[in-house]
Amino acid sequence: MPMIAIAADGFVTPDLFRSALEREIDGAATTFRAITLDWPQEPFGEVGDVLEASGTIEETIDAVAGAHIALTQMAPFTAEVFDASPDLRMVGVCRGGPVNVDLQAATDAGVLVTFAPGRNAQAAAEFAVGLTLSAMRRIPFTNSELKNGAWRGDHYAWENVGVELHGATVGLVGYGAIGRIVARILKAFGADIIVYDPYTDSATLASDGVEAVDGLDELLSRSAVVSLHARLTPETERMIDERALNLLPRGAVLVNTARGGLLDYAPLPGLLQSGRLGAVALDVYDVEPPPGDWPLFVEPNAVVTPHLAGATRQTAMRAADIVARDVARFLDDRTPLHVANPAVLTTLNLVPTS
Repeated sequence: MPMIAIAADGFVTPDLFRSALEREIDGAATTFRAITLDWPQEPFGEVGDVLEASGTIEETIDAVAGAHIALTQMAPFTAEVFDASPDLRMVGVCRGGPVNVDLQAATDAGVLVTFAPGRNAQAAAEFAVGLTLSAMRRIPFTNSELKNGAWRGDHYAWENVGVELHGATVGLVGYGAIGRIVARILKAFGADIIVYDPYTDSATLASDGVEAVDGLDELLSRSAVVSLHARLTPETERMIDERALNLLPRGAVLVNTARGGLLDYAPLPGLLQSGRLGAVALDVYDVEPPPGDWPLFVEPNAVVTPHLAGATRQTAMRAADIVARDVARFLDDRTPLHVANPAVLTTLNLVPTS
């Protein structure tokens, strides 16, 4: 009888994991053990040699002792954990990438690692559009003013009013699952969508009714709104730097719900104060959380939220469902759909999916 260890947290809870597993597998033939980590009440961080983790190595070792399968969102799966867990054969991580797992150590230990791509795509896309509208129409700023007793007629003055999405050119940097949903929503507003993504084929873009551009500079120079949806890699790190920002038309709006490392934040206050940027809307940062004296906190045209784009109940349920389906496939000697270290498949006598 396989033992499944669950290292849950306050977002993807033990009940969500259990419910998802019970829908996918025969619960009577499986035993469970569950712990709940302190995230999100306590921030995640680097633990051992893995990133964005919650809890300790010792906690994880205790939680997975004797388990054949472990499911988590945030627990650190380091080389020490794999060395101390000889029965472990699969780790399911219910997030878009298993950054809290040492993949090389897992592979060396013969442990399959799965993940949950697309779990928050709808949530993040909707949030990006919400931030875009908030920045373009100054919704948070005027809301705050009214709550503080100020009903300002001069918000109707030409120099203070917002702009519409209808007829605006919106540039999307990155066109994965989130970018495609953003494009579909914005097209319904009547926006014209242009895309820079060297990894997306032209047929996909054409079928979606969006325009591909040859380079990032062209996208920036043509866009009234730019929304970032690229992955953070050595090639994309700080791809939107001060030079790139100065290519934007005067008064453009910049939205980042992807990764803080894509953007150089230092020039933003000056660009807002000069009017070069009309507004920024940010959910991710180069330092999280930003320091209390961060200059953008006092900029009226900066909309800032604490890394919440993917935070919906549907995201949590979807995440648990994705990994539970891969557990069911694994227990049935079928290859899971979302494998992070395919080199282990041959060790486990599973056939790689095409």
